[in-house]
Amino acid sequence: MGTFSIVAHDPRSGELGVAVQSKFIAVGAVVPWAHAGVGAIATQSYANTSYGPEGLKLLGEGLPPDEVVERLVAADPERELRQVGVVDARGRAAAFTGRKCLPWAGHLVRDGFACQGNILASERVVGAMAEAFAGTRGTLAERLLAALAAGQDAGGDRRGQQSAALLVVKEGGGYGGFNDRYIDLRVDDHSRPIEELRRLYELHRLYFAPPTPEDLVPLDRGLRRRLQELLSRLGHYRGPTDGEHSPEFDEALARFCGIENLEEHLRDDGRFDLRILHHMERLLREGRA
Repeated sequence: MGTFSIVAHDPRSGELGVAVQSKFIAVGAVVPWAHAGVGAIATQSYANTSYGPEGLKLLGEGLPPDEVVERLVAADPERELRQVGVVDARGRAAAFTGRKCLPWAGHLVRDGFACQGNILASERVVGAMAEAFAGTRGTLAERLLAALAAGQDAGGDRRGQQSAALLVVKEGGGYGGFNDRYIDLRVDDHSRPIEELRRLYELHRLYFAPPTPEDLVPLDRGLRRRLQELLSRLGHYRGPTDGEHSPEFDEALARFCGIENLEEHLRDDGRFDLRILHHMERLLREGRA
């Protein structure tokens, strides 16, 4: 499995994540493994998928990543075909590249992350990934995506592109707060999977990311009039477009948000999340009304 990946920890948010791209269908079903408060693992190159759950178990028992890697490969008679990257919840990282991995194959381990790849255009791929991750500001997901894009720009998998995945975990980060699966996005078969993964990430931000201070504005008469106009054009509102508050407007807005999976963006504090407005405008602009 010709693949390049990164495992990383964000000390500010406590998030752990894996990003990966490969000329291999549905790479997200094989390579990334992670558990909040424990660690993240990428297993690839004739991947031994038992490295994922077994490695997380060992990390959970308190073993450092270098010892986890040593134990995983020592127990594997085909270790020289394997490649693995590991990071724990303290930001310690380790990696292994077997001598029989197809060239170019190798890894870079830095404080808080590890980049690894095989069947790559050159060693520049993992170097570019490390530089991009270290030099990018933003969330862990944004930094992981930047690393993937940089790896691809440096040549990536020398066979081409096919699939990509992004996995980020944090305590209570899953939908409704019931698990740790904060971001779990996969592009299983696509000519430009990293770009498609970025598009899916932007949609994930729209639906699930908390608002920034810039997203929230007072729901005044002018904004209410604009929303009435848009809701009318979208077929959800038939009342006057006068900017006045009414139960009919509230029902139309709630109905639209429910249909578009934006109901968690509705507020009762007199402020409005502009991402709802932007989504309305996007639907009309793209002719999806």
